[in-house]
Amino acid sequence: MFSTLNRDQLEQLGELSTSLQLERNDQIFTEDDTATALFILLQGRIAITRNSVDERESVLALMEPGDLFGEMPFFDHGDRSAAARALEASTVLAVPYTALHMLYSQHPELLWRVVTLLSLRLRITDSALADAMFLDVPGRTAKRLLELSGGLDRFTLPITQEELSGLVGASRERVNKALASFIRLGWIKRSGNRYNIIQRDSLNLRSR
Repeated sequence: MFSTLNRDQLEQLGELSTSLQLERNDQIFTEDDTATALFILLQGRIAITRNSVDERESVLALMEPGDLFGEMPFFDHGDRSAAARALEASTVLAVPYTALHMLYSQHPELLWRVVTLLSLRLRITDSALADAMFLDVPGRTAKRLLELSGGLDRFTLPITQEELSGLVGASRERVNKALASFIRLGWIKRSGNRYNIIQRDSLNLRSR
């Protein structure tokens, strides 16, 4: 969204922005909050979540350093459609909407980058809907494991089992059953939250 800004424009936004230090489970915003800023994750990890009527949490997305979130109300002037909380000690930069309105009013040509961002968000949503429609719980679990591995065969799961279940969109029991089947098949090994992918090709096939 800000990749085409020059140094002066970036400094202008930086002067009007605020850095926030967060601990695990600190809430940045909740559903239906009034929105006044978007956020850039500088360090740590943030979960974007929604709760069902029975308070079950679904993890819509995981934000990594460099990711931007909380931008949707800037465009439609609505309230927050999801919640955001820290999964670990994190640093985020809060960029007020008022500063963005001023920037884009002065430089409307920069809005093309905004269009690119929104198109990317739509593609991600399309992919998530396709996963929900066409993949069963083991398939979605395999896909999330591969995403969380970051391309490594040995990795530490950066979220809890409960949060993984929310990301998969299934109960913890069903996700654990899927993981147990992967272990039984020899596709992965697990020790606590440490994973070793033995047969990446098998997981790839299961995630399609």
